[in-house]
Amino acid sequence: MKQFDAHEATRPVSHLAIVDSSAAMSPFEKAAEYGHAKVTKHIAQSFGLSVFAGAFIALAFVFYLTVTTGAAPGSWGLVRFSGGIAFSLGLILVVVLGGELFTSTVLSAIAWAQKRVTTKQLLGCWTRVYLGNLCGAMLILLLVMMSKMYDLNGSAWGLNALHVAQHKIHHDWSQAFALGTLCNLLVCLGVWMTFSCKDALAKSILLILPVAMFVSSGFEHSIANLFMVPLGISIEHFIGSEYFMALGVVPQAFADLTISNFIVHNLIPVTLGNIVGGAVFVGLGYFWINDRNPSSNHVAQLHISPIEQGHTRQHDGTNVQQQPQHLSASAQFQSSTITSTHSHSSHKDLTMKTKIDKLIVSELMDTNPGTLNVDNTIYQALDLLAAQSIRSAPVVDQNNMLLGFVSEQDLLRSLWSEEFAASLPTTVKEVMQTKMLTVAPTEKVAQLLEFMVVDKKKLFPVTDSGMYISGGYQSYEERLREASAAVPSVYPVVENGRLCGVIRRESLMQMFAKLYHPQHDGNAHPVEQSVA
Repeated sequence: MKQFDAHEATRPVSHLAIVDSSAAMSPFEKAAEYGHAKVTKHIAQSFGLSVFAGAFIALAFVFYLTVTTGAAPGSWGLVRFSGGIAFSLGLILVVVLGGELFTSTVLSAIAWAQKRVTTKQLLGCWTRVYLGNLCGAMLILLLVMMSKMYDLNGSAWGLNALHVAQHKIHHDWSQAFALGTLCNLLVCLGVWMTFSCKDALAKSILLILPVAMFVSSGFEHSIANLFMVPLGISIEHFIGSEYFMALGVVPQAFADLTISNFIVHNLIPVTLGNIVGGAVFVGLGYFWINDRNPSSNHVAQLHISPIEQGHTRQHDGTNVQQQPQHLSASAQFQSSTITSTHSHSSHKDLTMKTKIDKLIVSELMDTNPGTLNVDNTIYQALDLLAAQSIRSAPVVDQNNMLLGFVSEQDLLRSLWSEEFAASLPTTVKEVMQTKMLTVAPTEKVAQLLEFMVVDKKKLFPVTDSGMYISGGYQSYEERLREASAAVPSVYPVVENGRLCGVIRRESLMQMFAKLYHPQHDGNAHPVEQSVA
């Protein structure tokens, strides 16, 4: 369980939900989170995903060999370009399916530069991912050799593999290092571009050209080489001399394909070049540029967009799947969500909409909510929630700075664990949630209401590229009924890190109860009925 400390208490609270689109995470911020997540991921999960990534890259090289085998000698550039496009399948699989690839994992150097992870954690992550990639590559190598793919096209496929592998071990150190640097510069820039979009198709398209360029230009990728060169070594050592005789090739022509030559003349300098190209040039380079602009860093810390999918905990304690939310909706959609959907629009309808659109959070929030401090016991917290009939309460310091949120579920879960845990958490500090969805006092109530009640991805089921993804046709009304939002029902209202109050869904209900009188005949608009 994460412990509270004084340093964390002084940090501004992250606004994870109700923010302007201008405050969304930049690609650099996403890259920093991307790198941090890789280092802090569970070791077994990280290693398993790295095995898959190594296998994906190996499969991509199989594709490359198949595409380039038997090509006409006069179309050198086009053949290599087509091979590069084929090889891009590997990085696409890694990005879309979530593999851990060493060459993109080196972007975690950003999190190290931000002092969010230690050097030991960073090197440990790189090592396990590298070893996992090796295991994945060796698995595909075994399957390729068992399947005798080297016999394809009259054994030309295997000869192509031998030539490619031999070429890779004939670089001198400086050349191999430079080619490794150039390769991972492109790989990490390709991955970086994917941070600007969420759609899998768009990510895939963005990755094709950077990969095609580094492959067709002969740049060196350490993980691809973990498959390619051992494949050439395996064909040279384990396939009989008859194979070479059938090709009209002397077996001794590939005698330099050895493990020692591979490691010394290719793998070591290429791996170091990959680290420099990805970690130093791209990762630390962008970190240095971003670090020169303190104002942008401050905005990024205060406003974190919820565009990424992931699990979050509601302030009332419920675990939900947070869906992507686009909070800058049009006035037309806000009006249709907030007001009654009626067959005709009257002057009073427009008056009501205008009145609601002008409301801001500070007009409806509870300015004197029950609060807790980090030294309160969980039993004092229970008393507060029970006495005030509320499901959660903010945790503040002596300066009323928001530190966390405690829900009834947090407290009950702690009490339930008493039977199983060796030591029961006894203070609010030990059970409070520190990741919170907050709003500003000047936030429009209409905007908050939309976020609370509508899942835009369900209401408008299209991808970022405009592709319709729903299974069948549904009317707007049918989609609206199913577009309930799984988000908290209570939000702390924060300005400059200081708690101003709390706004609850019940407050919005009370507002509507006053504006829309329930006594009407079911035909006229409620406001028209009450005025008449």
